[in-house]
Amino acid sequence: MLSIIDKYILKRYLATFFVMLLLFIPIGIMANLAEQIGKMIDNEVPLSEIVMYYWNFTLVIGNLLFPIFLFLSVIFFTSKLANNTEIVAILSSGVSYGRFLRPYLIGASIIALIMFFMNMFIVPPASVGYNEFKFKYLKKGKQDRVTTNIFNQLNESDYIYVSSFDPTRQIGYNFTMERFNEQNTLDFKISAANIRWIEKDTVYRLTSYEKRTLVNDKEIVETKRRLDTIFDFKIDDLTPVSYIAETKNMFELDKFIAAQRKKGASNINSYVLVKYKRWALPIAAFILTIIAVAVSSVKRRGGMGVNLAFGIGVAFIYIFFDKVFGTLAEQSGFSPLWAVIIPNVMFGAIAFYLLQNAKR
Repeated sequence: MLSIIDKYILKRYLATFFVMLLLFIPIGIMANLAEQIGKMIDNEVPLSEIVMYYWNFTLVIGNLLFPIFLFLSVIFFTSKLANNTEIVAILSSGVSYGRFLRPYLIGASIIALIMFFMNMFIVPPASVGYNEFKFKYLKKGKQDRVTTNIFNQLNESDYIYVSSFDPTRQIGYNFTMERFNEQNTLDFKISAANIRWIEKDTVYRLTSYEKRTLVNDKEIVETKRRLDTIFDFKIDDLTPVSYIAETKNMFELDKFIAAQRKKGASNINSYVLVKYKRWALPIAAFILTIIAVAVSSVKRRGGMGVNLAFGIGVAFIYIFFDKVFGTLAEQSGFSPLWAVIIPNVMFGAIAFYLLQNAKR
């Protein structure tokens, strides 16, 4: 059962957080629009697409900055409580510091649930439109995927390779497919000058087709100028877009990672990292809430400004460590799980230390 003090603090917690979101997201939209308006005009982007882009922008960027907004909003309203000596009055009435912290943890739980639901189900569809718009209009000419020297393992026995891939035309050049048997020896090898997906016929068209099959130490060669056939893979599977993991909900991402792991994808760590970060973000809500309360619940000389300056510093340090360990996981084979755990353990330890000092 919530007391009057619990309701008061919880109301201030949630109200300050959502007001800060409503204040800063429009600022972020205006800053982005001011930076990108020239490219939008040059590319004659339809107004409807711009509106949809900024709706997706709001969901993606807002979700990304949730922990920072949460942290700063808790510091802001708790510092006001401390400056008005309201916290001193609450603790002097016999309320323990742990009991005083309870409405903050309830508020963190509500925000964590919102973060979890958005991360897993709301933001992934928005990320599709957000990234497609970026690469279509704002990063025109830049590739959203690897397009040269693409090697892919389809399953335990089939391997494919193309020297280059044009995602717009759905065509790959210098295509090779090799199948190995259970003894790990080559069964056959297919090669073609190019492979193209024919949408209307739902087939692959191979040009300058050649198939070499090994039978009892003999090689059988089959050639055709053109061959329409079916393969058990999608043309886009040759090289998924770089942001593919961000566009999948919780269940789709698990299936996608399992499929990529089976294929032996070289960039599997980047997909796993996205998954673990989604699970870790709600936990960060509790860690940052505890740090913010511990720092700002004591009345200081300099008031709220000192607390906000400290809060902004901590927020940037948190982002820095998150990016460093994330890059290590993507580029050097560092464990994605540890890349997510280490920053949270570090700041969890800081939260515990600051909380013990605040209790004194």
